[in-house]
Amino acid sequence: MKRFGVTRAEFIAGLGASAALALSKGVAAAGKPPFPRHPLSSDWQLGPFTRTATGPLIRPDPNAVFDCPMRKRPVHWMAAHTFNPASVVKDGKMVVLFRAEDNPDEKVIGFHTSRLGYASSGDGKHFKVRAAPVLYPDEDSQKQAEWEGGCEDPRLCEGPDGTYYVTYTQWNRQRVRLGLASSRDLIHWHKHGSAFAGSRYEQLATKSAAIIQKIDGGRMKAARINGKYWMVFGENQIHIATSTNLINWSPVEQSNGELLALMSRRPFHFDSDLPEVGPPPLVTGKGIVMLYNGKNSESDASRDPTIGAGAYSGGQALLDLNDPTKLLERTDKPFIRPELPFEKSGQYKAGTTFLEGLSYFDRKLFLYYGTADTYVALAVADWHE
Repeated sequence: MKRFGVTRAEFIAGLGASAALALSKGVAAAGKPPFPRHPLSSDWQLGPFTRTATGPLIRPDPNAVFDCPMRKRPVHWMAAHTFNPASVVKDGKMVVLFRAEDNPDEKVIGFHTSRLGYASSGDGKHFKVRAAPVLYPDEDSQKQAEWEGGCEDPRLCEGPDGTYYVTYTQWNRQRVRLGLASSRDLIHWHKHGSAFAGSRYEQLATKSAAIIQKIDGGRMKAARINGKYWMVFGENQIHIATSTNLINWSPVEQSNGELLALMSRRPFHFDSDLPEVGPPPLVTGKGIVMLYNGKNSESDASRDPTIGAGAYSGGQALLDLNDPTKLLERTDKPFIRPELPFEKSGQYKAGTTFLEGLSYFDRKLFLYYGTADTYVALAVADWHE
């Protein structure tokens, strides 16, 4: 079924139709048992990550009701799907912001209304969900950018003064745009509009952004490199931007004025259809490790035949510690892929392990991901300095 003459998937695919097909070599990672600990072949990679459960951590709740300021009536805001989570640690607890969709009778991906829900946990595994969403379309300055598609796919970051920043997709069912908001408590948010406000990229049709972070005093926080903060963004191609205040961002350009592309799709790999930004890249002693999402092509002529057509898996890439615009290495095989039943059954039938949240908690790395555009799941790894 289609609406507005085009589905959300077709619209997003169209954004990347002109993307360059630059190839990038990587290093191999192996393993795919049904409940895996994947052995890694390079010492710079994070992990191995182990799934903590055979089922979702956060599920849709048809009983959750919210007074929508746009519809002027109560809505069942998380009745359809709860997925694509961001994470951050606050006051010793794990906080996850997740994308929730209403209207379970709607069957076209991208044509529900999305709002960001809030869940907290003392152990990072068992969550209590707040009754109402915390970031959503409202009668505010971002109404035209967010209604009625909503606020989607967040990534979280703590700044140096304890302010939290969320990057998210603004979707008005005609255009996608990268939005940014800030908060002191993760519940009350101030929307700043486009992450590229005031520049020629303000209306850039792009999504998925994450700020590079480091572990500082036992907490993941925004990393300053060469006097700047850095943010990777985009799908089809992954780009990079800089900021001095974590609010106003400037994309890095090539000498010809075109956006610098860190990564593009690779035929016959798990990211043969597209790479897309994952959770916050993390500064390590080996460089900046960027976990990212790769979509396998649906065409037999270019896809990885060992992974389902159209499936989203997780890869790793290494950026230069002193110059984040330089891609040093990239894995040829995913370290996580849709394998469990709830990762392959749901709204997105091809399956996803869509990575969005990475936090340092209890001296481990907690990796939160969305499954089949329907649920939230978790994998955990030891952290080695």
